[in-house]
Amino acid sequence: MKAENFFTSNEKAEIVAAISEVEKNTSGEIAVMVVDQSDSYPESNILAGLIPGGLISSIITEVYFGDSLTYFMLVFVGFFLAIAWFANYMPALKRLFISKSRLTEMVREQAVQAFFEKELYRTRDATAVFFFISLFEHRLWILADKGINSKLSPNDLQAYAGDMAKGIRQGRATEVLCMEIARLGEVLAEHFPPRDDDVDELPNRVIVG
Repeated sequence: MKAENFFTSNEKAEIVAAISEVEKNTSGEIAVMVVDQSDSYPESNILAGLIPGGLISSIITEVYFGDSLTYFMLVFVGFFLAIAWFANYMPALKRLFISKSRLTEMVREQAVQAFFEKELYRTRDATAVFFFISLFEHRLWILADKGINSKLSPNDLQAYAGDMAKGIRQGRATEVLCMEIARLGEVLAEHFPPRDDDVDELPNRVIVG
């Protein structure tokens, strides 16, 4: 599934409605972005080619070529290139060769980068909350500007993110995203009530990266 068609038109409309409803009761601003992946992870292709390729080549060489080193190298090169290429089209295989901590760190870094690239920090009171969904990693990161962080810690925000990531893996992305936006909206309304001159500063549409 690609980011551009991860949410249907109706689902995007549901998300926009959920954001708009929350922002009626708070000066906080909510933005949602979905991307295909947060990094290309080239090392995972190499490992995918090396480990299975080496194992398969060893077995074939021992069975059919008398454990010849020359034949092993020839067979290995073929399997290495084939599996390394194939891993690009099999996300589940590629993820096997990437540590969970690296997946999480790359999503966090990409969320921070997107937050600034999309100029989401330009709200008047620094009250933007950014929901960043990275599909390949099956992870979601919630990033808040400094105005929000004075009331909600990053750990608090990641508790919301953990619940949402679980829902996304279960195929309930839109339902869970709207539910968590509403939950977070209640907290924002408590700490950041709307101002008389409040305006909608960030797009409510789903941003596709």
